[in-house]
Amino acid sequence: MSELPTYVLEREFDAPAELVWKTWTDAELLPRWYGPRVETIIHHLEVKPGGLWLNEMKWDGNSNYQRVEYTEVSPPKRLVWLHSMSDADWNVVANPMMPDWPLVLLTTVTFEEAGGRTKMRLTWVPHEASEAELTCFAAAIGGMDKGWGAGMELLAELLAELQA
Repeated sequence: MSELPTYVLEREFDAPAELVWKTWTDAELLPRWYGPRVETIIHHLEVKPGGLWLNEMKWDGNSNYQRVEYTEVSPPKRLVWLHSMSDADWNVVANPMMPDWPLVLLTTVTFEEAGGRTKMRLTWVPHEASEAELTCFAAAIGGMDKGWGAGMELLAELLAELQA
């Protein structure tokens, strides 16, 4: 089997791992950086294995729904989840804008603290995907830094504010 296309985002924050972890798992903090330039509404957040994060992102009168199911939660070191687009009733659906987009992405985020700073590493890998989904995802990897990068800038600002 060939290697699965993988998006990797690495970022170092000037904050302890416990605080970086909190920004990824606290329903008050998460919307402040996740989904830059849109309104992020968390409908449900239960950070535990089998728990769900039901997220809505709104802009220009449109809503985009995401359903996350946590599979591994190891504070403050590691979060693993299955990430999907959903309808307003939280049923997993295909991406209407990109029909060949993977139905489910396996997301792994690790936090490694050294000297009061935290190295964060996020990977996105298509989960149980078809060849067409793998091809679509691989073609999109180059543009993923734009959205995630903007979110990481907001996250860095939030971490600075929380430590001020």
